[in-house]
Amino acid sequence: MKTFISLLMMIFIGLAGNTQTTGTVKAFEKDTFTTEKGPLIITFIGHGTLMIEAGNQVIHIDPVSSAADYSLFPKADLILITHEHGDHLDKKAVALISSPQTKTIVSQSCKGQIDNALVLLNGETKSFGDVKIEAVPAYNIVNKRPDGGAYHPKGDGNGYIVNYGGKRIYVAGDTENTPEMAGLKLIDIAFLPMNLPYTMTPQMAADGAKSFMPGILYPYHFGDTDPQILVDLLKDTKIEVRIRKLK
Repeated sequence: MKTFISLLMMIFIGLAGNTQTTGTVKAFEKDTFTTEKGPLIITFIGHGTLMIEAGNQVIHIDPVSSAADYSLFPKADLILITHEHGDHLDKKAVALISSPQTKTIVSQSCKGQIDNALVLLNGETKSFGDVKIEAVPAYNIVNKRPDGGAYHPKGDGNGYIVNYGGKRIYVAGDTENTPEMAGLKLIDIAFLPMNLPYTMTPQMAADGAKSFMPGILYPYHFGDTDPQILVDLLKDTKIEVRIRKLK
């Protein structure tokens, strides 16, 4: 009898654990978009951390352990790392979502930090099945360290454009409103950072968005900055600003 009761308790605990795992992943906000190849789902994990599900491919962007328990997430087909700072490059999180088939794309500043990672330089592109990745320069122009050096020097970091099913999703990384950003074309969805002193003010983010006019804009990596300021700055444009939990 004791053996039977113990077995029932083990089954119950196992089921409870599975429910918790599913619930934890589902707790994050998600938006779904229609593409030529079917739905594309973006999960907003926090700060600069996102997950994109495009067809049968799972793309993790800047996964960090402080934002989520990555043992609960699906394995990645692609991992995109924008730059080397600890709130964007986390080897533990990368390991948890990696499989032998995972392709990891990193910027120049991350070279040598993740085994078998592919360095994509500013301006380079790479296709993985139905997904094409473009690397866009991400850097500071105005905001500098006390010693005068840039928080994010030009050439070190990437933003990425994820192309899938006719949609173009731009994840800017840590950057200001650069000339390269102004040159972007046909961006459907954009993520722009907005926190000082590392990236942009709301006005800079608004100016950047106006320069390439994405259909939908998500402020992300915004720390203590009030994202409503960006909403107000863009209220007279055709850009739809969506606020998610991306401090």
